[in-house]
Amino acid sequence: MNRQLTKTVLSHPIHFLAFGFGSGLFPRAPGTVGTLVAIIPYLFFSQLPLAAYLLILVLSFALGIYLCEQSAKMLGVHDHGGIVWDEFVGFWITMLVAPEGWLWIVLGFFLFRLFDILKPFPINVLDKRLPGGLGIMVDDAVAGTFAWLILQIIAQMI
Repeated sequence: MNRQLTKTVLSHPIHFLAFGFGSGLFPRAPGTVGTLVAIIPYLFFSQLPLAAYLLILVLSFALGIYLCEQSAKMLGVHDHGGIVWDEFVGFWITMLVAPEGWLWIVLGFFLFRLFDILKPFPINVLDKRLPGGLGIMVDDAVAGTFAWLILQIIAQMI
């Protein structure tokens, strides 16, 4: 691991948040590790009223546009693999009004990671065409929306 990057991320608030409280520094599969770490705040958010959860989603998405863009600019890399705030928000979208329980958290995790990694249309187009922080955030938000839809269909079928 790059010691300078670690020092930069851990000492600068924008990088620290964009890198998912440092989880994006993990040397292998930082997006997956970031999504795992996103479960911790989700456990708190899931106990809130729906309106509060939605407000957190909107604010987290808007904050993410800024954080991811600034972190990417400072690092000189458009979408550095360690920037995982977008995975946090994508997972939280997936889990919106999800049934309670670890089974649903695990299923939501796998569905979100599947869509985030495979990037089916239109996710792949959005990922390539939208600039800056918006581009970094939107593809994961759409992946989260696809995963949310599948999770809700499964929940309704059970």
